[in-house]
Amino acid sequence: QVSLVESGGGSVQAGGSLRLSCIVSGFSFSHYTLAWFRQAPGKEREGIASINSATSATAIRYSDSVTGRFTISLDIAKNTLYLEMNILQAGDSSMYYCAASERSWAPPNLSSTLYDYWGQGTQVTVSS
Repeated sequence: QVSLVESGGGSVQAGGSLRLSCIVSGFSFSHYTLAWFRQAPGKEREGIASINSATSATAIRYSDSVTGRFTISLDIAKNTLYLEMNILQAGDSSMYYCAASERSWAPPNLSSTLYDYWGQGTQVTVSS
């Protein structure tokens, strides 16, 4: 049974940083796409970063809203997905979710409908 558990959320002032972690268990990393999404109250879920094995080199994709500020990474030995978030802004306040699929696409896809497994989320609040 696949399980994803996020951690690392919290409250931070604008301009600060946070690192989110997502422990992935029961999942095969032979072919994968892992991603971070976020959803604020009253808004649609937004895909912000994705990493996969679709090509010979690991492929990464970011949404325009986080490019240059957020970094996604994966430590397969630790079964852990990370999201390093820098220069946080009030607009980044949201519930953050990690998601996984045992399929991969080139380039990585940020559509929530394509992911099969989801964590429960971790809250990030940025105060200005």
